[in-house]
Formats: sequence, structure tokens, C-alpha cells
Amino acid sequence: MRRVNWLRMAVIGVAVALIEALCRGGVIKPFTMTPPSQMLADLLPLLSSAEMLQHVAETLVNVATALLFAIVVGFLAGAVLFVLPRVRRVVDPLLSSYYAIPIFVFYPLFVVLFGLNRTPQIVIGFLLAVVAMIINTLNGFDRVPPVLLKTAKVLRMGRVATTRRVFLPYATLYIFTGLKLAVAYSFIGVIAAEFILSGAGIGYEINFAYNNFDNHVMYPLIVLIILISTFINMSLYAWEKRFLERQTGR
Repeated sequence: MRRVNWLRMAVIGVAVALIEALCRGGVIKPFTMTPPSQMLADLLPLLSSAEMLQHVAETLVNVATALLFAIVVGFLAGAVLFVLPRVRRVVDPLLSSYYAIPIFVFYPLFVVLFGLNRTPQIVIGFLLAVVAMIINTLNGFDRVPPVLLKTAKVLRMGRVATTRRVFLPYATLYIFTGLKLAVAYSFIGVIAAEFILSGAGIGYEINFAYNNFDNHVMYPLIVLIILISTFINMSLYAWEKRFLERQTGR
């Protein structure tokens, strides 16, 4: 393990130990927060509950659905905008200011359009994640060195071959960045939508526990979200690192 990884783990460990000490020492009251060790202890019984597992499964399915659509639509939209520069010039200001728009204000509209079901939650997760994929796909394609494109023309490579052998290999790392951001935005969108109006899901359970001052449910579920998102992003990071090693031969 590299030194930077050890330093990262040490910082996290010190932060968790500090919070644990503050909670155990009474500086942070139990009414405000439970110690991290207690959060983990409370998480295990929750995950053994069939009802809670259904809530977790619903959230993960919603996040996965939003993420899948965001990846596919975002990549295709980025590719289309790259080959249509005039359209891109029109859309660029909208992409630049997109995250200044509070997507959640459209939740009542989505409820009217799609009904009181999981679809509005998926739509919000999708809308938050898709632009990250579009922007990073464009960034990857923009950074392909012109010399590689000239080489492809000299070799008389067609558009499909150029895309497969030049654009995609060079832009993959940027697309990975968009993918990691899309994972985070999908979780944020779906879980926040469950807070607003939902009868199921992790967000609903956290909101219900918060309103009932049940820290022994709220904090373990927050920890669960952190663990799941961290696992997914670390897996993507490892995959990205292996790809980079193959590309550089190191």
C-alpha cells in the first residue's frame, strides 16, 4: 500500500477516534450523536431485519436505475455534442450553469407527471448525474491529441475504428471521473427525493428516524450509505488504476 493511502487511512482513523472520544466523554451529547462504534453496533441488527433490507434494496435499485440511464444517456449525449459543435455552442452555457438550478423544486411536477411512486426519485437521481457524464465525456474527447487523429487519417481509419481505437482509450480516464461523480449524484438525488416524499427507502427511514429522535436508526443508516458509496467508488478507483497501468505499461 502506498504512503498516500496510509496517510488517508490515518486521517480517517484519527477523525473517527476523535468523534468517538468526544461522544464517550460527554462533549457531544447522546441526544446529538451516538459514538461511531455504537453506530456500527446498531447497524448489524438493522441489516438483519427483513423490512429494513427491503428499504435498502429499494434505494439501491433506484440508484442503480438512475445511474445506468445517466451513464448511457450522458455518454451518448456527450458524443453527439462533440461531433456537432454548433449544437454544443448552444448547449454549453446550459451545461455550465446546470448545477445552479435546484432540481428538487421540480419534484411536485414529477409527481404530477409520473405519480406517487419511485419514478420521480429515479428521475431526480438521473437529472443530477447525467450532466456529470456529459461534461466528462466531452472533456475526454476534447483532450485527444490532434496528432493521434492525424495518424488515424493517414492510416485511413473510419469513424467507427477511430472512435474505438483512439477516442475511447484516450478518453476512458475522464469518463471514469464522470462515472464516479454520477455515482455520488445518483445517491444524493435518490436519497434526498426519498426524504421529500416517499414511503420506502433508506432516505425515508432516515427522515422518519430523525423526526422521531431515533439516533440508533438514523446514524447507522447514514453510515451504511457512506460504506456503500465508498465501496463503489473505491472499486471504480481500483478499476481505473488497473486500466491506467495497462495503458502506461507500469
